[in-house]
Amino acid sequence: MGLIKDIYSKTFYEKMSSSLAKVLPNFDQEKFMEAILPPTFLQMEWKQRMRHTADVLHEFMPPSYAESSAFMGPIVDQLKKDGFTEQRLEFIFLPEYIAIYGIDDLENSIKALELLTQYISAEFAVRPFLIKYGDKMLSQMVKWSLHPNFHVRRFASEGSRPRLPWGAAIPALKSDPSALLPLLENLKNDPHEYVRRSVANNLNDITKDNPAVVIELAKRWKGHSKETDAIIKHACRSLLKKGDAAILGFYGLDANNLTVSDFVIETTQIKIGDAVEFAFTLHNTDSIPRYVRLEYTLYYLKQNGSLAGKVFKISEKTYQAGEKVRIKRKQSFRLITTRKFYIGKHQLSIMVNGMEKVIGDFELIA
Repeated sequence: MGLIKDIYSKTFYEKMSSSLAKVLPNFDQEKFMEAILPPTFLQMEWKQRMRHTADVLHEFMPPSYAESSAFMGPIVDQLKKDGFTEQRLEFIFLPEYIAIYGIDDLENSIKALELLTQYISAEFAVRPFLIKYGDKMLSQMVKWSLHPNFHVRRFASEGSRPRLPWGAAIPALKSDPSALLPLLENLKNDPHEYVRRSVANNLNDITKDNPAVVIELAKRWKGHSKETDAIIKHACRSLLKKGDAAILGFYGLDANNLTVSDFVIETTQIKIGDAVEFAFTLHNTDSIPRYVRLEYTLYYLKQNGSLAGKVFKISEKTYQAGEKVRIKRKQSFRLITTRKFYIGKHQLSIMVNGMEKVIGDFELIA
């Protein structure tokens, strides 16, 4: 599997520039290829190459932004004719072009973003417009939530997420997400799971700063349909992981009459690359079946000597009255790029419906 930056290659640019030459007046394909592949190109990372592609395209577009943005439709049509299918990541530079060069022309940029997001998602490109134009841009996104094209409806939700990963945060929506609720209401019954999943992600973002807003909405949506129930559950995943009392109460997930016994960490010393193995017994001592969300928290040692917990899900299921189950699991300490391990004492605990029942120590050794 190649590097993501290598989606931008000489072969790609040659084929794409051939498409551009059929659309843009006086387009010089040879000069474009010279400009797009400078001596520094191989050292550029993915985002640099994406921005570079947008900047070079600008050099070959009409000088008027109103005119150049109007070419986006013909460009997309020609790309499709030449075999470039929808949602190919290479073309994320097209909405990036709008974000860079159209930020001062909201009217024409709205038209271009609506068109482009049907070809390649413009969720990142719309963020600067939300920050600059605020309610005016958000009002447009509410309109997009009613659009006949599902890519545009999904764009309305995904682009307005307060904390979109790898995208600029929207401080106004982190502070007060109430303006998002009409948009999300419009999409809660969308026929496409792709759209509904985005609604759940938007709501999950809101839980990071305004959990009460989402819990109140969950109460209103609960039971509306199996699809909305699924949205709520996915939206509240961060709150459930944190053991938030309000959301646990909403799902009836208290830990009364659920006991954990015979907890043992079977590998009290492990090396990097090994796995910590543990086991415990869960007993539903209640006289009725109980729905149980079972998790474990691994408290990783940090460089400063403190511990930081990360929650991992084991299962979520119903246990019958009196049922007793022995559960075994292991957690790998294989080296990964997103986490650095530190030698020393770590901890592991068992969580039942958000309540920490038992905790134990183990050691990571050199």
